[in-house]
Amino acid sequence: MPEGRIRRNPPPPKDDDLTPGVGERIRGEPRDRSGARNTNRGMRIHHEPIEVLHRRQDHSTAEHLLAPTLFETVSAPARSLVGVPVLESPPPTSHLRVFRWGSSVPCAWGHSAEPADGAVWRDSASKCDHGGMRSALVTHPSSLDHVAPWDHPERPERVTAAVEGARDSDAEIIEVAARKATRSELLAVHTERYLERLQELSTEGGGALDSDTYVSAASWKAAQFAAGAGLTAVEAIDAGHADFGFAAVRPPGHHAEAARAMGFCLLNNVAVTAAALVRRGARVAVVDWDAHHGNGTQDLFIGSPDVLYLSTHHAPFYPGTGRVEEVGGGLGTGTSVNIPLPGGSGGRSYRDAFARVVLPILGQYGPDWLLVSAGYDGHAEDPLGGMALIATDYEAMAASLGIAMDRTNTVFLLEGGYNLRAVKESVTATLNGFAFGSLPIERPRTGDPWVDHAVAVDSLFWDLD
Repeated sequence: MPEGRIRRNPPPPKDDDLTPGVGERIRGEPRDRSGARNTNRGMRIHHEPIEVLHRRQDHSTAEHLLAPTLFETVSAPARSLVGVPVLESPPPTSHLRVFRWGSSVPCAWGHSAEPADGAVWRDSASKCDHGGMRSALVTHPSSLDHVAPWDHPERPERVTAAVEGARDSDAEIIEVAARKATRSELLAVHTERYLERLQELSTEGGGALDSDTYVSAASWKAAQFAAGAGLTAVEAIDAGHADFGFAAVRPPGHHAEAARAMGFCLLNNVAVTAAALVRRGARVAVVDWDAHHGNGTQDLFIGSPDVLYLSTHHAPFYPGTGRVEEVGGGLGTGTSVNIPLPGGSGGRSYRDAFARVVLPILGQYGPDWLLVSAGYDGHAEDPLGGMALIATDYEAMAASLGIAMDRTNTVFLLEGGYNLRAVKESVTATLNGFAFGSLPIERPRTGDPWVDHAVAVDSLFWDLD
């Protein structure tokens, strides 16, 4: 079967086969449908300098304890995400302004401090053996200012735990300050009226959007930086400063639809990144291993052949979408792949899903870029997800993706995960797996019946055993 093509060609789409308005913005100019891979990876999404901050040192940590109740009180966030040294600049080597620095500078962002323009690059003489694998760790202090007006599990300490987990990995960490997504980048997936409503509500001091999703006075700013974090990681990879990236930002995004916030999500961070990549001619795959189905991401690309969406998730469960039969529509028929799993599913079921569905389809699609909605609420210790994964399961899944993508052109974006210890350990495992994992996921001797059903449906579009 030719690389990059689904097995059966769908019928020509009708006018209503694509998401109204959104599909056209996502696809941009018509592109060649022959399946030939686009190799133009030298293009840039955004041409303003980004800031790269690199250092490894001990940091004060949040208490990594399981929340005693569903909505744990939000404590004062720790604000020592990354340091901001004042450095001497050599001549720039690209659109990024590159700086070199020495061992450690004990300076941290304060409550209202902003990262300076420019970039801080790693010391060329690293003291650690990182195996040559560099991960861009993208974050921003505004993520700590998005705080609920009531006790809430989606709290600022989640970012701190994820950052600490990344720093604990064996990959070389290149810390990058996220930039804001531009208005045009946001409009590629969200409506103008929706963006105006979010901005107005935040300017007015905030309020509840539904029973569990909120906007505070700082939320609009935080959401713009969170939506730009994936783009920032892509730019760092494009510039040759990193092999892959991890965006530790909030609010999360995969539930956000074109004109609706839900499930703790305001802007769809992974969709903003995917849409920008598609507009420059890339084929994009999104793997979503959050315990909740990413209804927003699926809906935004439901009719596009340029974005492959693969999801493993708890079902039946919030938000109620993600049935196996949801396969896409129009030219995108077959590019929505859902593998719902029952509550309590663990590593065996996920390994079966990856070995028999996710990895074969990913290989046949042949993406130029892979984006991972990295939710960690599937961990056994998570208070909300209801699944039974452990850190080594995330390591195995990430390792399989690293092998599939040749350990490059991949960005992980933080979604769910509400036990701080589990988030920290799982992020460490994710980076180690992607960067260094060498063993492919093995198919269990006995298949999971839920995965059997997914294989039966998706075999209509892909070559699956």
